[in-house]
Amino acid sequence: MTPTTQCRVAVIGAGAAGLTAVKALLDAGLEVVGFDKNDRPGGLWVLDSSSGLSPAYGSLHLNTSKGRTEFADFPMPEEWPDYPSVGHVAGYLADYAEKFGLAPHLRLDTTVTSIERDEAGGGWVISSEPGGAESFDAVVVANGHNWSPRWPSPPYPGGFSGTQMHAHDYREADAFRDKSVLVVGMGNSAMDIAVDASFVSRGPVLLSARRGVHVVPKYLFGRPADATGGAIAFLPWRLRQRLAETMLRIGVGRPQSYGLPAPAVGLFQNHPTISDTIMHRLTHGEVEARPGIERMEGDSIRFTDGRDDKVDVIVWATGYEVTIPFLSERWLGDDPQRLRLYRRVFHLDEPTLAFVGLMQSTGAALPIVEAQSKLVAAYLGGTYALPPRAAQERSVERSLTAATKRWGVSGRPEMRVDFDRFVAELPREVKAGSRRLRRGTGMVHAGSRTRVAEPDSAKALV
Repeated sequence: MTPTTQCRVAVIGAGAAGLTAVKALLDAGLEVVGFDKNDRPGGLWVLDSSSGLSPAYGSLHLNTSKGRTEFADFPMPEEWPDYPSVGHVAGYLADYAEKFGLAPHLRLDTTVTSIERDEAGGGWVISSEPGGAESFDAVVVANGHNWSPRWPSPPYPGGFSGTQMHAHDYREADAFRDKSVLVVGMGNSAMDIAVDASFVSRGPVLLSARRGVHVVPKYLFGRPADATGGAIAFLPWRLRQRLAETMLRIGVGRPQSYGLPAPAVGLFQNHPTISDTIMHRLTHGEVEARPGIERMEGDSIRFTDGRDDKVDVIVWATGYEVTIPFLSERWLGDDPQRLRLYRRVFHLDEPTLAFVGLMQSTGAALPIVEAQSKLVAAYLGGTYALPPRAAQERSVERSLTAATKRWGVSGRPEMRVDFDRFVAELPREVKAGSRRLRRGTGMVHAGSRTRVAEPDSAKALV
């Protein structure tokens, strides 16, 4: 029996992950419908998107260099700067959709409200507004996870009488003109917002964090900093960590030298903050570091070191929740960020439910979602066989054990991937799945279900 390639696939999301999924599935000869709430493709890179879900702001730039961020199938223009702006990236994604003819397969301004398994006939029933209910053989979830703001929980003691906002809602620095500003957080958005605000605020911007992170400049020794990491990617991560931390100390110094808290863990054990400008603003007194908040009283903030500061605005740069509102607990469990997936793609209970982009990378996201999309397309297109279920579970457990050792139980270890290793592994996995298919030793896609491969399943490939 040969594997079928007659398959209708729904892709949820038209950001970088969704666009690569639509392209890869079309390349595999499948029927594809992409759904997105926005009025145009591009996801979180679209400024002032119609859905209101994008966290993009005017000064946003890539924090990974273009050579380490671009799609393999669609390189960024050579004349672009090493760290393109939000406008560059939004245009790049729109050009990607146009180049590969994706627009006719996208339903924009459409919200997916639920996805249910069709137990009788197999496949999936997707309900959307507008659109109603439709049947699909497979679903690729690519809705992203940087759009649902996470606020401090539990809230800090006391009450604040000024303005509070989440970094998700920041767009331009003029919102802080002539105001005293406190930014809470140590991620890329926190640093960007603190720097932006410091040019228009009344007095220095306060930057508060309970725990420190490594701050990496965009350039080290005259080259993009992440290019240095790529050069040593073949080494074990502990050795890479020691080498990279040494280069960082030589080139920049320690965060403590700038008044920032010491990093809670080593480099490559948490996502570093990428910023050239925060050190400049700290050393010039335009941004001042503060420890964690103890309590709030009116317009006064008491910090854990006993200092009190009066502020007009608090910006909570406290990250995002992983939210997949259209899938039930049956498929997500108690916590979507702890969902265990084979190769961070395939649901263990039903691989016709696949995920692209439900991960946290040590580097760029775009090459990873492109590789994940090609893996999904190979499976649904009938040219790749998954390992047997037991082998998938062992692989997931090994990955989780290694990730927990590296990132800790509270660091979303299920979602963590090492950029260089993962990008290298997925093409090898596609080849391994092709061999399993020829040998009849894996699980293949058959319509809206999965079955055990047979040795003659690969005749269609000859």
